[in-house]
Amino acid sequence: MNTLLIIITVVAIAGVLLISLYNALVRARQRVREGWSGIDVQLKRRADLIPNLIETVKGYAADERATFDEIVAARNSATTLNPSDVQKRARAENLVGQAIGKLFALAEAYPDLKASNNFRDLAANLDTVESEIQMARRYYNGAARDLNIKVESFPSNLVAKSFGFEQSAFFEIEEPADRRLPTVGF
Repeated sequence: MNTLLIIITVVAIAGVLLISLYNALVRARQRVREGWSGIDVQLKRRADLIPNLIETVKGYAADERATFDEIVAARNSATTLNPSDVQKRARAENLVGQAIGKLFALAEAYPDLKASNNFRDLAANLDTVESEIQMARRYYNGAARDLNIKVESFPSNLVAKSFGFEQSAFFEIEEPADRRLPTVGF
């Protein structure tokens, strides 16, 4: 009878451990999804600001068609990608950021544009969105890091492998030149 009780206790403890590890992995995966959703929302907000920004700049710098086309192409490319492909989306969004930086550099050559209230309001909104993107990126990357640790660490890696949990990619800036922020001056 004593042996049976020990076996039942060991099985019960193993079951509780398995359930606990599984639930921890599920929580970590949900945090990653939540983090990505936050990034996606902020990227959508930025994409929605771009047409207004272009229209405002066009009024002052109509002869800069190549820059406008580059921004529109980068925005369209980023918004048509599969939202769950973090690495491709990060690359596309980095191109959008570069294109916006070129637009602000272009604005430096047009003092009337820099003085425009509409342009300043859009630039301030864009600056706010960029800050929100950075915060969302940090949250997502932290959640991805936590999930990745659980997927690789023993004994949770055994549960992760058994139930198909995978590591999450980080939302990173790949090019060192992309790490520099565009300068905006008024």
